[in-house]
Amino acid sequence: MSPVVVLLLFAGLSEAAGRILPLVSRRPGMSRTFVAGLLVAAGLVEAAVFTLWPLTAWTLAELVLSSPTPGDELLWTPVLVAPLVLAAVLAFPLLGPLLHLLLFVGVGAGLAGPLATATGLGWWGAAGCVAVSGAALGVVVEAVRRLVVRISATRGPEVIA
Repeated sequence: MSPVVVLLLFAGLSEAAGRILPLVSRRPGMSRTFVAGLLVAAGLVEAAVFTLWPLTAWTLAELVLSSPTPGDELLWTPVLVAPLVLAAVLAFPLLGPLLHLLLFVGVGAGLAGPLATATGLGWWGAAGCVAVSGAALGVVVEAVRRLVVRISATRGPEVIA
């Protein structure tokens, strides 16, 4: 596996752990195998979202441009993904959500430069594309999370009178 794939998988697993472990701590009856499976599945989903971020920004930039310029599409590199891993590690709620958000803004700013170079947009236009695509992916993944929670929520036993 390439270092970028490993870093994206680690970032996804870390982000998922930061979201799932606080929930697990409030529900002591969950089995370890269920929690491990939940962490792996959620980590893969988070890694897929991280992987899609530059691709959606690239697509959005092409839509913004009236005449797209042919060029290499924007992909993750180890230099660009390393701050993302740090942001994912800091996803644990007790370690600072504001710092987590600031690191994601930094990662987005780091993506804006290569996107601006690859597409011919200005830096601010590229930063807008990165921000909109990141926010859209965040909204979509949060909607999926809420749907999964709603579907998998356990209901208490019904009282028969």
